[in-house]
Amino acid sequence: MRHMTRTPRRIILFSLIGALALIAGACGEERETTPGAAPEPKLIVGAVHVGSVDDAGYNQAQHEGLMAMKDAVPGVEVIEAENVPEGPDVTKVMQNMINEGAILIFPQSFGYMDFALDLAKSNPDVVFEHPAGYKVAENFGNYWAASDQLHYALGVAAGKMTESDKIAFIGAMPIPQVIYSINAYHLGARSVNPDVTTIAIFTGSWSDPGKEAAATNSLADQGVDVIASLVDSPITVVQTSEQRGVWAIGYHSAAAAEFAPEYWISGVDFNWGPLFIKYAKQVLDGTWEPIFDRPGLDQDVALLAPFGPNVPQDVQSAVNEVVNDFISGALKSPLAGPVYDQDGKLRIRDGKIPSPDLTNEIDWFAEGIIGQTK
Repeated sequence: MRHMTRTPRRIILFSLIGALALIAGACGEERETTPGAAPEPKLIVGAVHVGSVDDAGYNQAQHEGLMAMKDAVPGVEVIEAENVPEGPDVTKVMQNMINEGAILIFPQSFGYMDFALDLAKSNPDVVFEHPAGYKVAENFGNYWAASDQLHYALGVAAGKMTESDKIAFIGAMPIPQVIYSINAYHLGARSVNPDVTTIAIFTGSWSDPGKEAAATNSLADQGVDVIASLVDSPITVVQTSEQRGVWAIGYHSAAAAEFAPEYWISGVDFNWGPLFIKYAKQVLDGTWEPIFDRPGLDQDVALLAPFGPNVPQDVQSAVNEVVNDFISGALKSPLAGPVYDQDGKLRIRDGKIPSPDLTNEIDWFAEGIIGQTK
């Protein structure tokens, strides 16, 4: 499997097994400075990944953001652990990083949230930054970016390119962030093609290539001709779509484009570096505060991935126009009212846009989506 050229890793990178093995030896040890040795780093950062940092998706994008932070902020050392399940063991991995001197921790998966929040309570001098969750505390912040707006724009591409009027979205977990993205994608498609229906499927796992391939093939068998996804690694969905002659829309990283040379449309490409650089500098100068950090498209954190070679120019122009309208404020929200759910119930009134609180509570699908959120 070919991957994008990556920055050489001058970091401590270890698996869950290795991380747990270090716990006994690391706890309580004091760092010693040898005369003439390099000075201790100013900031040790710990990051825990649920998958591999070479996944052309979620974990790769987060890792590349950490490396950008390391390169841009002098004195930063990064400790990473890959393939750590969303369970109690993540607490041990993060505590070991703290024992190693980490004072900024990135628990980089949704399912780490409560474990990290509990650990934050017992380590008040350590800053935690968690992605795409819905909780904050005194030393526990939360970050994401405007991927929902990009999903609306990518829905416009799907609505214009579908010939069957059947598009689909494969999601990992039915959490608010994913449900919101599916709604945004569908409503974007319907803004240019009112006849579109969207089939939504959840695999129940952030990474399950078998289920992802089966879902993609099933959708192709049903006549779906555009498939988007929000799983950790989009490789399987994108590659299987290519094999079936179905248009693919990616998520997390533009690196997925290489797996669909003919049927790639575009996708969400996260550039986490600017955000992580900001957090590192804030921790160093004592200005960090726990907030729901959601930078807009104008801040170049959530980017539109390059279009595939076979995407018509009029589709590209339509998508870019929507992105620019979000940046300018001409478009306020992917879920601007009126929005009705699958049962015809008015969920967002005419002229209203969902508040951040509502965004974190969305557990329903918009009218025209086929599938269940539970």
